[in-house]
Amino acid sequence: MKRKWEAKLKQIEERASYYERKPLSSVYRPRLSKPEEPPSIWKLFHRQTQAFNFVKSCKEDVHVFALECKVGDGQRIYVVTTYAQLWFYYKSRKTLLHCYEVIPENAVCKLYFDLEFNKLANPGTDGKQMVALLIKHVCKALHEIYGVNCSAEDVFNLDSSTDEKFSRHLIFQLHDVAFKNNIHVGNFVRKILQPALKLIAKEDDDLMRETIDNGMSHFSEAPVKQAISFSKMCTEKNIGENWTLNSKKLERLESAKQSSPDLSFLVVKNNRGEKHLFVDLGVYTRNRNFRLYKSSKIGKQVTLEVAEDNKFFPKQSNNISEEKQHFQSSLVSNIRFSDTLQILTCNTSDSKQKRVEHFNSTSTSVEAIEGFQCSPYPEIDHFVLSLVNKNGIEGGIRRWNYFFPEELLVYDICKYRWCENIGRAHKSNNIMILVDLKNEVWYQKCHDPVCKAENFKSDCFPLPPEVCLLFLFKEVRRGIYNR
Repeated sequence: MKRKWEAKLKQIEERASYYERKPLSSVYRPRLSKPEEPPSIWKLFHRQTQAFNFVKSCKEDVHVFALECKVGDGQRIYVVTTYAQLWFYYKSRKTLLHCYEVIPENAVCKLYFDLEFNKLANPGTDGKQMVALLIKHVCKALHEIYGVNCSAEDVFNLDSSTDEKFSRHLIFQLHDVAFKNNIHVGNFVRKILQPALKLIAKEDDDLMRETIDNGMSHFSEAPVKQAISFSKMCTEKNIGENWTLNSKKLERLESAKQSSPDLSFLVVKNNRGEKHLFVDLGVYTRNRNFRLYKSSKIGKQVTLEVAEDNKFFPKQSNNISEEKQHFQSSLVSNIRFSDTLQILTCNTSDSKQKRVEHFNSTSTSVEAIEGFQCSPYPEIDHFVLSLVNKNGIEGGIRRWNYFFPEELLVYDICKYRWCENIGRAHKSNNIMILVDLKNEVWYQKCHDPVCKAENFKSDCFPLPPEVCLLFLFKEVRRGIYNR
């Protein structure tokens, strides 16, 4: 018994001596295959900015991905890793079910589209045909503007449609061609879709003009100025430049070239019957989260799969599986750099024209005006000020923007940072109050990077009746009849 104990003690002492000479690592670093390969990286962050700061400190080729982790609140965590490491854990689909690629700001990227429409609101609409026509139009534009040749065989077509919604992602696989960043992609997409945007704007103008003409037959001219003459109010209050809005806008729309392509097939309706684009123009923002191939939205069962009408097929390889090739092809930021890589750019004009896609992904605004502090709607200004002047805090309106087709007023707020998303005030980032005149509601959004990354939008709240246009019309009519 004594000999056995002495042998056991000697074995323990030898083991202790070994670990003193070669101690265990305090941090476990998973490896993909062979021990001699450099350690891979897998690091989690609760803030997107922290993840990108870590990327800057890494020598390895790492990327940021977003993982949805809670149903209902839209919370996401961010993982920094390599494409190979992510695929190693992602391919089994046992975990990491709701993943998004974060398209970095200022990063070279592929041309991509997010397409969707409500099937119930658009009965008889052929989504597949719309996709085919859009691809044909985009390929033609790429050739005419940049001299780039491509076809449907260069477009990876992914589908996540349901019985209620038609939904597709298109990622162009252009050989040795990429865009400078996704902001330039968005500029290009808006440029080539102008005929469709103008079509929606013209229909909205016609409807507005018909409504105003009908209303003018019942009211005297003077009382109606404050309620409906938007451009006149701008002049009377000396806000910004002297805008004669509707007439100039119609003139520009009517002077469009006769040769413009017919893109009416891109105009669809939402569940409220309002017209908008089949193409989501809200996916071309900085550090955009774009859903990964094979992932579903949290709380949903439908994953992003290869569409049955997809015509893109990656080159066969003995070393890489087809599934992995599909995964790599679906990554918008996965660009192979070479001496022959052509970088495409598309800059916006220097005009004061603004777009609202930053605030609402379904918007199709093509014209806007802007100003400071007081908008041409004083009643709404006073209401917004009442929202940001409470609990001892005196907030104000720093800037306003008005977007015509959406009838949307966007207020940049100063000195008031309370955010419904986090349940407290932001430390440094201000908020926005958006007033939807068409639907007579208001809601809050944020300039905070985390809230923007989560695409946060508060609940919609009804406007007080006294600031709604219909109420003003009724007041005008009552004043006329009581004369």
